[in-house]
Amino acid sequence: MRAGSSRTNGEARKLTPRQIERRISQLGPWFHNMNLGGIQTAPDHFLGDYPMVKWTRFSHLVPRDLKGMTVLDVGCNGGFYSIEMKRRGADRIISVDSDPFYLKQAQFAAEVSGAKIEFHCLSVYDLRQLNERFDLVLFTGVLYHLRYPLLALDLLYEHAVRDKLIFQSMLRGSDAVAAVDEDYPFAERAIFQEPGFPCMYFVEHRYCGDPTNWWIPNRAGAEAMLRSAGFEILEHPEKEVYLCRKGRRAIDYGRSRDVLERAEQLIPLGLRD
Repeated sequence: MRAGSSRTNGEARKLTPRQIERRISQLGPWFHNMNLGGIQTAPDHFLGDYPMVKWTRFSHLVPRDLKGMTVLDVGCNGGFYSIEMKRRGADRIISVDSDPFYLKQAQFAAEVSGAKIEFHCLSVYDLRQLNERFDLVLFTGVLYHLRYPLLALDLLYEHAVRDKLIFQSMLRGSDAVAAVDEDYPFAERAIFQEPGFPCMYFVEHRYCGDPTNWWIPNRAGAEAMLRSAGFEILEHPEKEVYLCRKGRRAIDYGRSRDVLERAEQLIPLGLRD
């Protein structure tokens, strides 16, 4: 197994509530609130019981029986979604995050929960290293933390998604979606003032105190980026969540493939989140 990788064996680690509470404190602060042996990891989360409150609004998108399926959780954070996928019987789950801090939390949560999960310290830009495509890919709460978000979607399409993608991102701006033509003359300016025109907001410094919140799309922007990367939107059950299927790219594949390959050449040179 590569450096920065680990695997839980699927057997619940036997710890007392006091031991669990102590370890949760040592690994904190947590962004994912989970119930580990009766102890909440983030009981005072500013979003409430998060991500459970989010999950309940789109959990129906995921089959209750994932037997025979492989799942990739990109940006797994504390491991909430990975563990939920294992509870639904997924044969194999790989969870990746570029931050070892969160991977330690996720591994502990998996150990306490008795979930067999494989962990890798990788960013979305490194997915080619897995050399595998997955039946279901979860890409939740990651896009707006990236300096190169469209590249990330292209890499998911090219190297990770075999069939379905569940995408979630913080959205800001208008919820409107304007009817946009495929082309406009150079003199056209008014369309860019439409609330429903696809756009992203660049955060130069911080948003919500977080310096890693870089690009935040509006609804139309998120949907346009998904389509441009080659994903067909199947369902939109929750304001920030989309179920997508791998489809055909909206732009010339040969040209986009060439651009993608050149961008990937930069990754070993230090292209990070």
